[in-house]
Amino acid sequence: MSQLSTVNEQNAVSSEKETVETFQYIVVRLGQEQYGIDIRYIDNIVRMQSITRVPKVPHYLKGVINLRGEVIPVMSIRLKMGLEADEITRATRIIILKLEQQGNVGIIVDEVKEVVTLETTQIDKVAHDSKDGKVSFVTGVGKKGDELISILDLNSITLEENA
Repeated sequence: MSQLSTVNEQNAVSSEKETVETFQYIVVRLGQEQYGIDIRYIDNIVRMQSITRVPKVPHYLKGVINLRGEVIPVMSIRLKMGLEADEITRATRIIILKLEQQGNVGIIVDEVKEVVTLETTQIDKVAHDSKDGKVSFVTGVGKKGDELISILDLNSITLEENA
């Protein structure tokens, strides 16, 4: 009987280990901060290019680009998050996100740094306090060594209702 309980305990321990999920994030830089974007939502990463302005759109929408015949809206997540305006450098990139509700959307980032794999145990969820009416653009904070990576909530960033 004791052998059977030991086997069951070992199975319980191994099944706990199996439930730890891993997620891959592209780490981008906005100003001095690092943000992670879930790699499942990234369609493409392109160099900064000419953006055609569109009249009467929110200030954070920079315009549209033509990417292989597809017109894609491009937004400044710096402006959307209330940060200073984008500084375009040679490292600036447009990340094309593929989102179910909005279709493809481009976001401007200062730099694409690396791809990291984080386990769920390495990500602390951020508590949302919606009483003040402010939208949180971060769902959690990932820990990779000594570095902290804020995980972006792509829905709150790209939905226009939150502008």
